[in-house]
Amino acid sequence: MIFSTLEHILTHISFSVVSIVITIHLITLLVDEIVGLYDSPEKGMIATFFCITGLLVTRWIYLGHFPLSDLYESLIFLSWSFSIIHIVPYFKKHKNNLSAITAPSAIFTQGFATSGLLTEMSQSEILVPALQSQWLMMHVSMMVLGYAALLCGSLLSVALLVITFRQDIRILCKKNHFLKKSFSVDEIQYITKGNNVLQSTSFLSVRNYYRAQFIQQLDHWSYRVISLGFLFLTIGILSGAVWANEAWGSYWNWDPKETWAFITWTIFAIYLHTRTNINFQVTNSAIVASIGFLIIWICYFGVNLLGIGLHSYGSFTLT
Repeated sequence: MIFSTLEHILTHISFSVVSIVITIHLITLLVDEIVGLYDSPEKGMIATFFCITGLLVTRWIYLGHFPLSDLYESLIFLSWSFSIIHIVPYFKKHKNNLSAITAPSAIFTQGFATSGLLTEMSQSEILVPALQSQWLMMHVSMMVLGYAALLCGSLLSVALLVITFRQDIRILCKKNHFLKKSFSVDEIQYITKGNNVLQSTSFLSVRNYYRAQFIQQLDHWSYRVISLGFLFLTIGILSGAVWANEAWGSYWNWDPKETWAFITWTIFAIYLHTRTNINFQVTNSAIVASIGFLIIWICYFGVNLLGIGLHSYGSFTLT
């Protein structure tokens, strides 16, 4: 009873703190003069990290096994993974470009985990015999950490594509507008407008420089985070294959979860290839990562929605 009450308290505290973090982040984006709030989102995510850590430890002690046996527990662990990805750059004194992604991702996953859909699943149950293995912590934790890192990196690639395409469309529109205006006026107006265009061009060149720097930072962080997630995913798949051989007598069975995990691994292997190949542009690898964002959610929720295959322990029904 005490552990259950403590679990509920930590759940509500962590959800409330991350909600406040998002609010503060939006305020700092709109109002730059509030210097005192500049460091608040990072401190809030640190508090969220410790709350979710306490929640997982409490559930671990209460249930007697590592809390990764169903969809509810994996979503809580996914939220914890987002928070730790957020605070690592903060402790390394790097500029954190992940804050706009990790905080909303944490509140989304934790909000879904504590919603009415998973109320029954959040109750304590006896671990099924197939999951009573030391490989549970190794395999599932690596997979969920991989999902979290790959999702963050993919969202950075999506942001890169949005900024790049908006910039291209804006430049194209300005060129067309200038050409139409230039040939429809007399010589004096043309010279005057030419001087104005030169002044605006110098201003736009500065904006384009900072935008190009920001795009480069997005690409850099996306590559680093996806590389880390790909490593976690590879370890998770390999450890899962060893566990499957012990439990089912075969390293690979091509059930839906395994198939989509392999598709996910292939997509991000293609991303890493295109990202490190100088013959491909940055947008090409970003498009691959954006496709991977959708593939991850299919892999993560697909089996749970269908409730089929050898990995259907955490399935639930929509009622």
